[in-house]
Amino acid sequence: MTRDQQPILQVQDLCMHFPIYAKNFLRRQVGLVRAADQINFDLMPGETLGLVGESGCGKTTTGRAILRALQPTSGQVLFRHDGSVIDLAQLDRKQLKPLRTQMQMIFQDPFSSLNPRMTVRDIVGEPLVIHSQAKGTELEDRVTDMLQRVGLKPEHRTRYPHAFSGGQRQRIGIARALIMRPSLVICDEAVSALDVSVQAQVINLLQELQADLGLTYIFIAHDLSVVKHICDRIAVMYAGRIVELAPTQTLFASPKHPYTTALLASVPNPDPDQRMEYGLTGEVADTGNLPPGCAFHPRCPSKLPHCSQTVPELTEFPEAHCISCHLFSPDQAD
Repeated sequence: MTRDQQPILQVQDLCMHFPIYAKNFLRRQVGLVRAADQINFDLMPGETLGLVGESGCGKTTTGRAILRALQPTSGQVLFRHDGSVIDLAQLDRKQLKPLRTQMQMIFQDPFSSLNPRMTVRDIVGEPLVIHSQAKGTELEDRVTDMLQRVGLKPEHRTRYPHAFSGGQRQRIGIARALIMRPSLVICDEAVSALDVSVQAQVINLLQELQADLGLTYIFIAHDLSVVKHICDRIAVMYAGRIVELAPTQTLFASPKHPYTTALLASVPNPDPDQRMEYGLTGEVADTGNLPPGCAFHPRCPSKLPHCSQTVPELTEFPEAHCISCHLFSPDQAD
């Protein structure tokens, strides 16, 4: 990755809001769930960006809105393809279809994401059939090649998902996502449902495939140890917003936002003589009823008086460290 490269993806002010309706026959809208709100980041070719945070913070919703599995409420998703920049948020289903080959998702649950009535050949080869990319012998060859790339055997083609372990099923899901040779892959909790030993194997596989095929990843996870191992940069989300974004080493060595600090403090320490100190009280903010100002301020041990009044902007500081917190004024970014 060089400095003169252009981003493969630019997410600008992306919002994904869901209406809340009254529970009566009038069905009047009475509020909004701000699942993703004002999301901004750039993604460089070959980079792995981690999205982390507690359950319900909007990680998966952000990923699905980027891929247009969900129609964004507002904002831009600028995707660079064949030298041109395309705003995915503005395309209809027909316009999106040719770009589906370049954007894929690896799902969290390897059990429910595979059709139990289809063979591995049909599951992995289905994208090629849908996009009329291959058939007959060529289809068989490409499916076989991809299965071997993900560590499966050619004879696995005729088997059904129930015949495989969880790790093998996830490899099938990876093969299906990569069969079209996409440039952008979103890994949605791709290893969280696997045993720890299998997690390591799948993570190593993803890194090998990234190097071999020139892939760019958005890696959604809640396990910070996994994210630290695979990601170049990490974006920390809370209540639908990015509160901190930094290179991985910088974030772990010098976290700035109080929420990031609390997340890192919650990682289990193998030393039995050291006591864990999480340092957070209260409940996770409800994205359907957010508090005024900074959504984190009711739980923040370092809050200032105006934290309950004004939403802080995500500001870039030296060393590409972006922070959304009133404890760090924009003047410090100069």
